[in-house]
Amino acid sequence: MILGYTFLDALYQTCMTMTTVGYGEVHQPTTAMKVFSTSLMIMGVGIALYNLTVMVGTITEGEVRRYFERRRMDRRIAAMSGHVIVCGHGRVGRSAVEHLKAMGAQVVVVDTVPERVVQLLDPHLVGDCTRDEVLIAAGVHRARALVATLETDADTVYLTLSARALRPDLVIISRARTVDSKEKLSLAGATRAVNPQLIGGRRIAAFALQAHVAEFLDVVMHDDELDFRVQQVRVTVHSPLAGKRLGDLDLEHRSGARLLAYRPGPRLPFQPNPDDDTVLAIGSVLIAFGSLDQIDALGGMAAAPVTA
Repeated sequence: MILGYTFLDALYQTCMTMTTVGYGEVHQPTTAMKVFSTSLMIMGVGIALYNLTVMVGTITEGEVRRYFERRRMDRRIAAMSGHVIVCGHGRVGRSAVEHLKAMGAQVVVVDTVPERVVQLLDPHLVGDCTRDEVLIAAGVHRARALVATLETDADTVYLTLSARALRPDLVIISRARTVDSKEKLSLAGATRAVNPQLIGGRRIAAFALQAHVAEFLDVVMHDDELDFRVQQVRVTVHSPLAGKRLGDLDLEHRSGARLLAYRPGPRLPFQPNPDDDTVLAIGSVLIAFGSLDQIDALGGMAAAPVTA
């Protein structure tokens, strides 16, 4: 239009120049038209190439950064052992992660929603944890335990089945949204099915009727500033305690820790204040109370000897 073209002729000439089609001139070119067209070609192609470069660079830079971040995270997870896998980073999952970290546990978080985990400093994966390959990538074969807090009980049951098939000896704690689903999760292989509402109701009732007992248990389990704990000590197949009588071992005198209860095996009832004739079975658990040093001493007595 600067050169006297109509709007349609100017638009046609510009598009033909920019797209390098070049059917022919709309009007016989003058010197001014040639100068203008040359400037338009150089500037137009330059602007187009610049915009394309910026767009491709932005996309490529983001993809490359995510690729290397993912590789770095995969290497961190591959180097972990004895960690806890938390599947589902919703309200309950976040609370579980916070408490696990407060107790000194290493955690790998898995969730299908990227926004829930991408800002985490902890090792994490974005994926469907009901799939075997995702559980394997999270280190299920090296994990200490798995916590399942998915959105639905159906997904939690499927995850529990998958994890149990991959690791028959894995400790699996599954969140049950309803009381009825607890039995299904236990049948699916959960070591323990937990209903947060039921536990919350019990704690409220305990604080209402036995406030001092409830507060004491809460403090010894969760207050990191105290020097005493209630903790479990497992008797493994290679433990020097296996097959021995408590009276012969004299654990309380040697460690200083107080033995509160004994459990012969999973799902078996606890035996409070076990007597001296109690024989410690393989896979059994001692519940002990004492200072951190006393608990560590008891754990050292139960640990399997290190072989060269």
